[in-house]
Amino acid sequence: MKRIIPLVSAYPRPDILPFNHLPSMPLADRLGRPLRDLRISVTDRCNFRCRYCMPKEIFNNEYQYLKKNELLSFEEISRVARIAVSLGVEKIRLTGGEPLLRKNLPALIHSLAQLSRPCGQLIDLTMTTNGSLLTQYAPALVDAGLKRLTISLDALDDNIFQQMNDAGVRVDQVLHGLEAAVSAGFKSVKINMVVRRGLNERQIVPMARYFKGSGHILRFIEYMDVGNTNAWRREEVVPSSTVLAILQQEFGLSALQPQYPGEVAERWSYNDGSGEIGFISSVTQAFCRDCTRARLSTDGKLYLCLFAGSGHDLRYWLRQGNDDQTLTQKMASIWQQRQDRYSELRAQENPASEKVEMSFIGG
Repeated sequence: MKRIIPLVSAYPRPDILPFNHLPSMPLADRLGRPLRDLRISVTDRCNFRCRYCMPKEIFNNEYQYLKKNELLSFEEISRVARIAVSLGVEKIRLTGGEPLLRKNLPALIHSLAQLSRPCGQLIDLTMTTNGSLLTQYAPALVDAGLKRLTISLDALDDNIFQQMNDAGVRVDQVLHGLEAAVSAGFKSVKINMVVRRGLNERQIVPMARYFKGSGHILRFIEYMDVGNTNAWRREEVVPSSTVLAILQQEFGLSALQPQYPGEVAERWSYNDGSGEIGFISSVTQAFCRDCTRARLSTDGKLYLCLFAGSGHDLRYWLRQGNDDQTLTQKMASIWQQRQDRYSELRAQENPASEKVEMSFIGG
């Protein structure tokens, strides 16, 4: 089976994009949104086969993953990240696939952890992982300079969890990874739970009860129509408002203010002071107007939306010997032309049907 290739940009040669000279004000897209976050996918491989991301019938033994020379090297990734920081990026998140499957990942983390913003403050460097390999790698991640961590965990019930990851991985393996991360030095870990109707919605309260008072922040994510292979149906979405009502009745919650403009998760605290939870509601409460994120795919394309159908080929320009000034101008031009707002359009009309697979650009 041939691999699924992300569609090339409508502008495969970024030099044909008109470039407006870098403004003295912060770089902004056509809707006035600044570039603040860069998500970097370091591998298209994963040891899970979650149906909302990499269903086994597509990503099987015949699936052709990217070859080594098709991946961005650590040096190329670091160069793009450095340029992105010069354009305003304050936070970098490493994703996959499963990022811990990328060989020698701590070396890349060490390089990125040294990046500082123009004000001199180090960037906020974090990573999302399924947690299954953390018992092996957590100490090295801390030593390399990684400060924050997000673990994906969709259930505590083993039968439900294995049904969702479709790879035979047990819950204990992830929970032991979480323990290893805490022992290694990660203080507050975020836990992401994708809620899908008919599959794991009965795990909402058990998950909240388990992490309540732990110091970790559990976030409930609406099941989204990412990529083209997960057979998404709106009827399977459990709205965040429904999840909130369930938890409000069980525990008692109070709304918290956002910590910064464009924060993805809506934050709530337990009334007894035992921590907080969050809700990411791309389907029912689109936050496109505040989106400050760009995504660098495993093969070096810059995507301007999680649901984009095409990306801008930075790998081509990286390997053509362009200097940093030229690359900076090209990246700035790409962002200045951005007007993506898929989640808003989803509710209004029939948006683009072809979308990049999440395993290429992370969540």
